[in-house]
Amino acid sequence: MIAKIYSSCVIGIDAHEIVVETDVGGGLPNFHIVGLPDTAIRESRDRIKAAIKNSDFCFPSKKITLNLAPASLKKEGAAFDLPIALSVLAVEGIIDHSSLFDHIFCGELSLDGKLKPVRGALPMALGMKKMGKAHFILPKENAKEAAVAQDVNVYPAETLKEVIDFINKKTDIKPQGSNLEHIFKRNTKHRFDFSDVKGQEHVKRGLEVAAAGGHNVLLIGPPGSGKSMLAKRLSTVLSELTLEESLETSKIHSVAGLLGPNKGLVTTRPFRSPHHTVSYAALVGGGTNPMPGEISLAHNGVLFLDELPEFRRDVLDVLRQPMEENSVTISRVANTLTYPAKFMLVAAMNPCPCGYFTDPKRACHCTPTQIQHYLSKVSGPLLDRIDIHLEVPRLDFEHLTEKRRGEPSADIRKRVDNAQLRQKERYRTDGVYFNAHLESKELEKYCVLDKESEELLKLAILELGISARAYDKILRVSRTIADLDGKDIIEAHHISEAIGYRSLDRNLWG
Repeated sequence: MIAKIYSSCVIGIDAHEIVVETDVGGGLPNFHIVGLPDTAIRESRDRIKAAIKNSDFCFPSKKITLNLAPASLKKEGAAFDLPIALSVLAVEGIIDHSSLFDHIFCGELSLDGKLKPVRGALPMALGMKKMGKAHFILPKENAKEAAVAQDVNVYPAETLKEVIDFINKKTDIKPQGSNLEHIFKRNTKHRFDFSDVKGQEHVKRGLEVAAAGGHNVLLIGPPGSGKSMLAKRLSTVLSELTLEESLETSKIHSVAGLLGPNKGLVTTRPFRSPHHTVSYAALVGGGTNPMPGEISLAHNGVLFLDELPEFRRDVLDVLRQPMEENSVTISRVANTLTYPAKFMLVAAMNPCPCGYFTDPKRACHCTPTQIQHYLSKVSGPLLDRIDIHLEVPRLDFEHLTEKRRGEPSADIRKRVDNAQLRQKERYRTDGVYFNAHLESKELEKYCVLDKESEELLKLAILELGISARAYDKILRVSRTIADLDGKDIIEAHHISEAIGYRSLDRNLWG
């Protein structure tokens, strides 16, 4: 007799159906699992035996062959414990598996038969409709996450015995409900707000421009000037996540095991800030069993790299392709995975090795050679992908002690949303979403200058030595500033402000 129980696994962020087939034959007692299982699955034999025994059932003393189909897919993790245990019990006739063809089972088993949470419950639930499945039985801690998939009945279970009784209709498990609108309203509050920031009006304006046009930003200033504080608040002025963006972001966090037991969705834009000692695999994703890296966890949000020159250069250089393509591809011998990676890069650095080159209160002891060597640690190709350079000066005493709170993030976000609506309307037939993504052809079409603006830009190129590459970036940023101003034509003061956001091009550091 052969019993079949259906389960699922996640490869990348997509779910695939797995059929757990069990056959009992003659011969010496043995429990053999085939179908490309990893170490965690092979070790599950002892966990499953103990869980079945401690759930008051008998494990068969027979030769058992268990196959995880399709055999061509590598299976990883302990999520197959529950379907394997049920398959063994089904072949013994303890449960009736004939009516379970539209059920998916996932869960790790403890030795006492309790179910433990697994990774990837949300992408599994979202993929069930494509598999033709309607019922999902999984650990209670994963239920709210999986219930986000509205067209699936999610049954939270706590023990193996509860699942068996549910299948045998001896007990009932109430399906987990989910109200997406309620989840969004409850979880869209931000911990930080721009009203907390004192002074730095120029920097806050620059970050508003960056948010409106999707521009990458470099913050340059002495230690303690507030670079990290400002960067942490940037995600609060970005437009709210749409449901589609929230689901895609939540799938990545689910695969990485970062969705908590009481959190079904990521409802605010992510903010990721890896340490400068981060490895190549941790930043872009990878490992023996490829997992999403920091750039994918920052998908639809902000990736903040503090102390930019301290990152290894080869680690920084791998950002170039994801920043262009909004995705990262991880190639291994067995397979190739692609994770989404559409993020806004915010980097911060000191102006020199000691950090006090631009500080009026502290003397800098770095030589020009040391400063140039420090700045050269950041590769030119990466800087080419950063449109806005913002100087963050040290705050004076009057700004530090003022009682007036700054403009709240909600007010800034309204202006950002209006500017982005103008961009979506303008580029609706061009496949472009933000001004930061404009290529040379689109720049000629959409960045129309008046005569005064042309003269000012010409003067900047001749007098300040602005490069041709920086010329395009100034046009993109000027287009965003004009959108914030509600103007179709780029005016001289828009150009002037954009030039002010190109500190490194103006050679302020020697």
